[in-house]
Amino acid sequence: MFIGGRQPQVTMATSKTGSFYLTETVTIPNATAAGTIIQGVIDLGAYVNVATSQAIAIESVDFVYQVGTDFAGRMAGAVASDTALTAQLSDLNPGTALLRADNQSLVSSGQINVDFTNNVLTSSSDFYPDNFGPANLSEAFMVVNDSLYLAVSNGDALTTDVMFVTARIRCRVAKLSSKDWMAIAIQSTASDN
Repeated sequence: MFIGGRQPQVTMATSKTGSFYLTETVTIPNATAAGTIIQGVIDLGAYVNVATSQAIAIESVDFVYQVGTDFAGRMAGAVASDTALTAQLSDLNPGTALLRADNQSLVSSGQINVDFTNNVLTSSSDFYPDNFGPANLSEAFMVVNDSLYLAVSNGDALTTDVMFVTARIRCRVAKLSSKDWMAIAIQSTASDN
């Protein structure tokens, strides 16, 4: 059974570690053309193990947007018009594309919208079931692939300042039953189009 188009609910997961953070930062250089997608990769090879049915349980994802080499610049220093900056974290390589929200490899996404004319900035992040469930691992997004991919796109060209987009991923190492590990692996491979 699929919950909200996401992974099947895992029933036999046990935590092997407490929560820890993985981070990845993508740099968008100044003068980057509109619509450019830049990707960063997080290696999970030390955590995911096929032989022992070990996976990563992602509990939450936060996106942090920073402007300038001192990380304290104003968004108005990086853009010259209305724009959106989109970040997505997935467990399959999207290449130079962003994923639609019903893609099962999409772990999380967020966006900053810049109303340059009125000097207004708004942000949004996805919510997914593990943000609202109990603290056990059945409510986490399970990853059995050996990498996570952070893709970032700028809606309009950047001007003078560099921008950094960081994904902060709170996760645990989890041991799955062989049946659950295989189900997630099959589903993950099937969504690779």
